[in-house]
Amino acid sequence: MAVSRAEQRAATRRALLAEGRHRFAADGYHHVVLAEVARAAGVTKGAAYHHFDSKAGLFRAVVSEVQRELGERVAGSADRHEDPWERLRAGCGAFLSAGTDPAVRRILLVDAPTVLGWDEWRAMDEECSARHLAEVLTELVAAGYIADQPVEPLARLLSGAMNEAALWIARGGDPRAAEQALDRLLAGLRTAP
Repeated sequence: MAVSRAEQRAATRRALLAEGRHRFAADGYHHVVLAEVARAAGVTKGAAYHHFDSKAGLFRAVVSEVQRELGERVAGSADRHEDPWERLRAGCGAFLSAGTDPAVRRILLVDAPTVLGWDEWRAMDEECSARHLAEVLTELVAAGYIADQPVEPLARLLSGAMNEAALWIARGGDPRAAEQALDRLLAGLRTAP
């Protein structure tokens, strides 16, 4: 059976993303050469440029993929719980534990803010995982678990704290200590048992 051009393009894109992800995680953005990624993926340098325009374009696509997967992991952990408070704790815990994943650590937490810039990195985070945090906080305020207050600044404060904790973990901090500190921080917000 013949493979269509669309299938070939999709396979080439997947191969470049997979190889790019592997190299960005292992070597860091600044040590990756797009031509070497293309060669290892079994495609031409021209194909890499066709799909991603540049190394930065490939990196942006890899970051987007890692962000999306992290958002799904956080949401999946949270969605296993009926109680909104436990959803918050589980989602936050899943986010922190992601800091121990070498690919998440290097690509998302170390290189992405520098390579993409803070604003683009935050926008990607907002799209993939921060909105889940705002949703559960809105539910907790409505249910009286947390004092009535504007959710957006609270979500940004918690997101910032978790990003910093994840970066700390990524640089060798103790994940268990970070989870305990996060639990104490969250407990301070709770008004209802």
